[in-house]
Amino acid sequence: MLVRTDPFRELDRLTQQVLGTAARPAAMPMDAYRQGDTFYVHFDLPGVSADSIDLTVEQSVLTVRAERLPAEPDGAEMLISERPAGVFTRQVFLGDTLDADNIAADYSAGILTLTIPVREQAKPRSIQV
Repeated sequence: MLVRTDPFRELDRLTQQVLGTAARPAAMPMDAYRQGDTFYVHFDLPGVSADSIDLTVEQSVLTVRAERLPAEPDGAEMLISERPAGVFTRQVFLGDTLDADNIAADYSAGILTLTIPVREQAKPRSIQV
């Protein structure tokens, strides 16, 4: 089972409503689902170089870190800057039923896809009577 957490999301929303600005860059949007014995997690990371993506797992916590550089061509005067830049991080807690040692990652078209298998011990099995 995957558990999503972002303890500062509500604080950021409240700050944005009160001040009218974002307190920090928006979190990377995520979709997660289970299909058979595999969990899939998709993160939207448009404009991020694959070299800047860092994935770590420590004590059942998966951390995704990515950096998007600001788009400011030399000599250009920025008129509108709405696309967030900087370092983005997102943490996902991995349940005991997931095999964190065999996570596979693929980055294509601005979408990071993680494939997380279910541990063999956690898969349903039949018992003969």
